[in-house]
Amino acid sequence: MALPRLMVAPNGATRTKADHPRLPLSLDEITETARACRDAGADGLHLHLRDDEGGHLLDTGAYQEALAHLATAVPGMAVQITTEAAGRYEPGHQRHVALHSGAQMVSAALREIARDDEARAARFYAACAEQGIAVQHILYAPEDAERLARILPRGLLKARDLQLIFVLGRYLPGQSSTPDLLTPFLDWMTVADLAPDWAICAFGQGETACLRAAHAVGGKLRVGFENALVHEDGRTARDNAERVAAIAAITGPAR
Repeated sequence: MALPRLMVAPNGATRTKADHPRLPLSLDEITETARACRDAGADGLHLHLRDDEGGHLLDTGAYQEALAHLATAVPGMAVQITTEAAGRYEPGHQRHVALHSGAQMVSAALREIARDDEARAARFYAACAEQGIAVQHILYAPEDAERLARILPRGLLKARDLQLIFVLGRYLPGQSSTPDLLTPFLDWMTVADLAPDWAICAFGQGETACLRAAHAVGGKLRVGFENALVHEDGRTARDNAERVAAIAAITGPAR
């Protein structure tokens, strides 16, 4: 299963309507956003759910309901669930949700999944592979990449369908993302002799420049209000679909 070429991440775990009034929180709002973003050029949705109070939610039943609903509401759009802890969930719960929500695509930060036990993390990755669940490994720095190479069973590491996402600038002051932050990850893939299915995400006003640079060297892209609310010129985007359209104009039509 390949990564979508342009995935939208419309809300994330912590932002609220105080950050942007068109940030989708309910499943109905997420569905409406997914439709608009699909029409604007996105072929994938990075799914975060919220509870009744708007808090970040990792729940197998809620995911099962949402996945069934979205399969009907936005047919043909790939849906990837998050396992983000957001300070609320432990690795065991994250792994359980990934394995039992019925999702075919899951994003998982190595730093979180392996936080309690690297051996358990390795078994989790193997279990996902056995169940046909595509895990996109979230890597924040080359050190994460090197650690993944140690933990991941070698057959999975060298697989052509290994999915990665490089997060540019998450832990820099002001979450300032610049295209040069991609270079260490590209160098790591070369040295490690890997050819994975990879993507990036970036933050703030630098998001567009980073996505453009990644596209130029064969990377796939994730865009949306989870990471940035503004266009390259600093204007606040009207909604997620406007950000998707801006990036789709750079990547061109799907081939």
